[in-house]
Amino acid sequence: MAKSAEVKLAIFGRAGVGKSESTYRHQATIDDEVVSMEILDTAGQEDAVQREGHMRWGEGFVLVYDITDRGSFEEVLPLKNILDEIKKPKNVTLILVGNKADLDHSRQVSTEEGEKLATELACAFYECSACTGEGNITEIFYELCREVRRRRMVQGKTRRRSSTTHVKQAINKMLTKISS
Repeated sequence: MAKSAEVKLAIFGRAGVGKSESTYRHQATIDDEVVSMEILDTAGQEDAVQREGHMRWGEGFVLVYDITDRGSFEEVLPLKNILDEIKKPKNVTLILVGNKADLDHSRQVSTEEGEKLATELACAFYECSACTGEGNITEIFYELCREVRRRRMVQGKTRRRSSTTHVKQAINKMLTKISS
């Protein structure tokens, strides 16, 4: 029987799929684990207070820009900075996505620029078309779920190690008091 996990993902940017905020639920088997995804598409409609709430809620983030709109691309780095501020001290798990790949003839942001920004953000990069399905959109969400699971494992190990350290320190203090 496959293990089960729940992952909360949020989509931010002006080039989101919808015209208004929507939440989707999707279940899939990823690497022999059943994953229930709750996906919030903000559609770029949120105000600052809503955005902060959405960022606190999410575990993994898809930052989307429109390849035909340079302004939406230029909003990505400020969005990432807000995420870092809200989620600190944790590293933010995210994927950068250039949407509307079917409109290559109207492109204002090159693939290379997207790749370069993804390198700066230390995240994966995809180009796709939500309209035509081009670019394996499913894989974007699966990869983000994998990354969220990796982060959880690393954070879990860190926590266990630190609590073990605290126990060792407490035992050493007790033994020191007893021997005194």
